Amino acid sequence: MFANVVPPTMTPVARVLAAGPAAAVTTTAPTAYRGEVVIGADGHRSTVRAAVAPDHPNAAFAGYLIWLGVADESALAPGHHYPHHVDILHRGKDTLPGYPLAGRDGSVRPGSRRMGWAWYDASRNDLLRQKGSVRGTVVHHSLRAADIPETTFTELTAEAADLWPAPWRDAILDSLERRDTLGTPIAKYVAERLVDGRLVLVGDAAHVPTPMTGSGFAASMDDAEAVASGLRHGTPLPRALTAYERKGLARARSLVQSGQQFSRSFAGRLAQRPTRPAIR
Repeated sequence: MFANVVPPTMTPVARVLAAGPAAAVTTTAPTAYRGEVVIGADGHRSTVRAAVAPDHPNAAFAGYLIWLGVADESALAPGHHYPHHVDILHRGKDTLPGYPLAGRDGSVRPGSRRMGWAWYDASRNDLLRQKGSVRGTVVHHSLRAADIPETTFTELTAEAADLWPAPWRDAILDSLERRDTLGTPIAKYVAERLVDGRLVLVGDAAHVPTPMTGSGFAASMDDAEAVASGLRHGTPLPRALTAYERKGLARARSLVQSGQQFSRSFAGRLAQRPTRPAIR
């Protein structure tokens, strides 16, 4: 994001630089843009973060992934019990948050709603590495359905049928049958800096917590509001960004650290479980 300058198209950023009274961004086009400030809201693999914190540029793999899916209520067995609150289920070494959703058109009428689920799994890290989703300690991308071996779908189907009660079991089985499932490696990033000159980090560029905190989106909105508030009130830019970091750094670190106990416990205890081999 740029103050006073808006690129005409969405293009990947190759390099950012803050020198003197201006900041600059070079895209892969290549095209250069200049402005008063560069706000890095570019996610857990932030390019801007690498410039702000070159000694600590990468979010690290937390040791597990979540399988994600959404099922239409109408596709499930008639007469099933639709959940009206978030459920967090534990079955042995597995964890499953499930959550009710409005329909694709925003409807909450019975029969037109949806159900989302997130299945935490630390037993398939070899698959993540074989597919390049995790390289070394760095998360690079999620597993799309096309990346997931058929044998893994078969295993997940058998495990879901054994582990989870209705209606979540039915929602998971529906997503797996349709091959509409995403496997996302979980990353974590505890910030050491949020600002360097005219470069500033917000959102997942600034802090990457486990989804179990349930606070990532709200924290990102708070970051954006804090930066905007400082700039809006006419405070000189360097002072406004310094104040944002002074107030926000402890909060950003605390957010991630609050979920680290879960991540360490979850990944650690599942490390005792046999790791399934990657399937080529």
